[in-house]
This record gives sequence, structure tokens and C-alpha cells, in this order.
Amino acid sequence: MNTICIRPYADQILIGECKKKLQKAKISFSRLSTVLSLAGNEVRMKILYLLEEENELCVCDIADILDMTIPAVSQHLRKLKDANILQCRRAGQTIYYSLKAEHLEIIKPLFEHITIANRKKQKA
Repeated sequence: MNTICIRPYADQILIGECKKKLQKAKISFSRLSTVLSLAGNEVRMKILYLLEEENELCVCDIADILDMTIPAVSQHLRKLKDANILQCRRAGQTIYYSLKAEHLEIIKPLFEHITIANRKKQKA
């Protein structure tokens, strides 16, 4: 990569170490990027929050909570499921959605400030 830089010398050791760090975290960057791109939509962000808080919900519950139609919620769930963020299980005719474990470690910290703020409001 040829770029013009005004620094007197390039710290090749630092550059090499940083490249190794990025390479080691390649999968984590990919997962985080996927989650954040989908969470950029407020409805999907709320769905992720609800699933992180409640562990598992069906589309009807989510629709009722968000005051949305089932088809509208289903479209958002489909995007999250297609991105491999959600898993589902069937109980009779009801499908329950939950976060996949590998994404829970990414999503949980995103909502910590909301959880803490809600606890403070409950105490007040």
C-alpha cells in the first residue's frame, strides 16, 4: 500500500502487532458489524433488547409489546434470523425466538446502560 505520510518513519513493529490484533478479532468484527447494521433500525433494536431481557418471545408477544402488526414484526424477525442472530423453536403452532449464544455476548453490553437506567428509575 503506497501512501504519502509526513511521519519520519513507520513503526513496523506497531503496524505488524495491530494487524495481528485485527486478524485475531476477525470473527468478532464480523459478528459485531452484522449485529450493529441490523440494530441500526429502531424496531430491530427493540426486538433485540426484548429478547435479551426476556430470553424468548413469540411473534405475537413482540407484536403486542411494540403495538405492531404480526406481519411487520415477522419481517424484522426474518432479517435477524437470516443474519443468523436469532434461533427459533416451535411449540405446537407457536414459534418462539431467542438470541443465539454467540451474539448474546455482543448484544448484552449494548443494553447495559438501559438496564441500569431502568433500575435507577424503579428505585426512585
